[in-house]
Amino acid sequence: MLSRCRHRLLLVLGLSFPPPSRGLPLLCNRRLMKPLVVFVLGGPGAGKGTQCARIVEKYGYTHLSAGELLRDERKNPASQYGELIEKYIKEGKIVPVEITISLLKREMDQTMAANAQKNKFLIDGFPRNQDNLQGWNKTMDGKADVSFVLFFDCNNEICIERCLERGKSSGRSDDNRESLEKRIQTYLQSTKPIIDLYEEMGKVKKIDASKSVDE
Repeated sequence: MLSRCRHRLLLVLGLSFPPPSRGLPLLCNRRLMKPLVVFVLGGPGAGKGTQCARIVEKYGYTHLSAGELLRDERKNPASQYGELIEKYIKEGKIVPVEITISLLKREMDQTMAANAQKNKFLIDGFPRNQDNLQGWNKTMDGKADVSFVLFFDCNNEICIERCLERGKSSGRSDDNRESLEKRIQTYLQSTKPIIDLYEEMGKVKKIDASKSVDE
């Protein structure tokens, strides 16, 4: 009797849990597991995508590129956002946050629905401005934990040259000098302050991205 009363008291205090029935642990894991997110930021051509592929291979993260999700969405003829996304990308502007977050959340939900243990995500190229960050905090508050920002620090001209080289084979409409110079300015004015904000919180890991891929 004493043991039963003690057990009930611990339950009330949240210090103990009743023995799970068969098949319940997986359900609980699915409910309790939250995405662990690393934001990957840096200028266009800093090497974010290239290095994310290596991190995925070595550390088992799932790589979500905000830019790639947007580019795939604009190619989808059934998407209501396709033309709007195309316009923003060509002008080197930032796509409205509601669209980007909905695409990111959809990918995270689908990944974890397929495997509840795959909850570590590299989110590449997001948040890119204060509006992105506020939208993330509003939409994902309590639904995801941001571990830190992985910052690829690279000289602007090196970034542009890399993108121009990539543009020879990528087929991307924004890999040209005019769009790239606009994107660099957008990055400096809008994204760099977000990196600085996280740095003040002690949540930035900075990498010299001007070096070779292997370095």
